[in-house]
Amino acid sequence: MRAGRGARGLGDQVKRNTLIGVAVLVVLLVVVDVVLVAMALARTTPEAVGTPRPVPTFGASPERTPSASATPTSGATAQGAVDGESRRLLSAVDGQEAWRASSATCSDAQVVLEHTVDGGATWTPVTLGDDVRAVWGMRATTAGVSVVAAVGDDCAATVRTSVDDGLTFRDGDVSAGGAGITPEGILLGATTAEAPCPEPIDAFQGSTTAVVVCDGQLEWRTGTAAWVDVPLSGVRGIAVDGTTYTLARVGTETCEGVQIETMPATGVTPTTTTTPIGCNPVNPDSSIALDRAGQDVWMWAGDDVAVSVNGGANW
Repeated sequence: MRAGRGARGLGDQVKRNTLIGVAVLVVLLVVVDVVLVAMALARTTPEAVGTPRPVPTFGASPERTPSASATPTSGATAQGAVDGESRRLLSAVDGQEAWRASSATCSDAQVVLEHTVDGGATWTPVTLGDDVRAVWGMRATTAGVSVVAAVGDDCAATVRTSVDDGLTFRDGDVSAGGAGITPEGILLGATTAEAPCPEPIDAFQGSTTAVVVCDGQLEWRTGTAAWVDVPLSGVRGIAVDGTTYTLARVGTETCEGVQIETMPATGVTPTTTTTPIGCNPVNPDSSIALDRAGQDVWMWAGDDVAVSVNGGANW
């Protein structure tokens, strides 16, 4: 009987030791688990990784604020610059949308490019690029706007086109910017022709013809033929509507401001005449730029832009 009680006592002691060991193991596992969870939580707190960075965005551009009182560069004159020091350009898409530009010489590099979609009530500044030092030509369509830009220290003529309202520009077709008046001559597509007068005021290139406004006359030609001299004083800007030129002319007997006249754009001879259409009562000594889109005629005179919806008859 003593032997039996001794065996049972030994067995009970073994069971107690086993239970104690299991309990210790469970406690250790719980402690380890708590430590691991604490470490994981510590690694995910903001303080552990510093201040979070903003979520990146792609393709977004900063909004540009329209300017209701935007004015041309100081000293700007008519497109092409009678004095050779600055240029002013205007290109219309329709009665509401247009682009305007002015720039001094390459050495001054004061380029202004602006866009309106409300008939000239407000203008939004547009950046061409830090390498653009002057603007020599411009043409806008419903597809976008193209400029003949003088780029870099050598002022190389480069056509740049934008199809997103001036947010970005890319290299454009050589003829997309229209005629350009450069120090080397009249830029007509990939060809630079010798200027038909010392100080051209304005120029236009069509599909087969070109015209240059000079002081006291117009010079017209087909293709690469010789220039045809049309004696006509006071012309300060030119636009086109199909086979008809629209002229901004000062110093006429019937208009104290700027008179709008038309003339044929084909078959021009030295005796080709003009037809008076209307009169814009602005200062005739103002810097003037002109363009036309259908019956909508735009005139930039001085600091003001006006639009005629009936071909220049009324302003």
